[in-house]
Amino acid sequence: MPSPLHTPLCDLLGIEHPILSVGMAAGAGAELAAAVSTAGGFGVLGASGMKPERLRAEVERARSLTERPFGINLIIDTDEPEPDREFFRAQIAAAGAAGAKAVVLFWGDPAPLLTAARAAGLVVLIQVGSAEEAANAAAAGVDAVIAQGLEAGGHVRATRSLWEVLPETVQAVAPLPVLASGGIGDGTGIARALSLGAQGVSLGTRFIASTEANAHPEYQRRVVASSAADTVYTEDLYDVGWPNAPHRTLRNGTYEEWVAAGRPPPGQRPGEGTVIGRRRLSSGDYVEWPRYAVGVVTRDFEGDFDQAPLWAGESCSVVADVKPAAEIVAELVRDAAAALAQPVAVAKD
Repeated sequence: MPSPLHTPLCDLLGIEHPILSVGMAAGAGAELAAAVSTAGGFGVLGASGMKPERLRAEVERARSLTERPFGINLIIDTDEPEPDREFFRAQIAAAGAAGAKAVVLFWGDPAPLLTAARAAGLVVLIQVGSAEEAANAAAAGVDAVIAQGLEAGGHVRATRSLWEVLPETVQAVAPLPVLASGGIGDGTGIARALSLGAQGVSLGTRFIASTEANAHPEYQRRVVASSAADTVYTEDLYDVGWPNAPHRTLRNGTYEEWVAAGRPPPGQRPGEGTVIGRRRLSSGDYVEWPRYAVGVVTRDFEGDFDQAPLWAGESCSVVADVKPAAEIVAELVRDAAAALAQPVAVAKD
């Protein structure tokens, strides 16, 4: 029986439901990607920064956990084009050889990587923050774009609400598939996105609160306990390791102390240069985590949660629990289908 949410995107990716989980760096490992895909959605591994051999092993591990298609996520922001692009090409080749279906790009020009992606047999999606960026990506030859809104958690490309960016993007790149991301965490949000022309959604905050996510239980507890009003958008608070990339997180001690100090610029912030804890790299080695550095608070984090970046979007308002990804996908599909089946109110004079 076909999914009640079936769109052409489902055919492009070979999936049942047009629901993607975001490749949230270390928070999105093989377990989460495989669980979402097995449930009929499309799981995405966080692969940015992974050496090709490590990436290939992680894709193979996900492939061992599911027979369904899944993808990888790569952040392609770089100030050193050619050397880093060669690294990205090697990552893409490794992912394709190990059995990934698609690559989701973010924060950069996809054009230099398309030939490598085609050679690896990968579908190419890119997350964008505006209709103009989407149109440029479409002209370059991507297969689909993800329209991100200002409501999103983590690093935010957009400067306006999803509900403004989405319809503009759909119109700008038609008939290319457009997915919606940012502030969506339940079936009602999915139904709204589909009604505006989206062919799917890409969800991060809802899936960080899943049992398969590599997220520390305290991080998950805070996401569940929070609402949109508890999130803050800042341009340069957590910039160590990735400068000039605006982001949305939960309020915490670091944010409050920074605000109390008058929001000083990098180099003048309270406690700059101190260490907030330790985290483990994909190599298995533990490293110190400096204050104001980017990163995901994974299960093995040891340190001060009130000083670490807790990425979360405004959709935390509708995230009420932590449960298996399969249950999340089933609930999203059921509730979105119910919302779409509701009669549309007609305004009367």
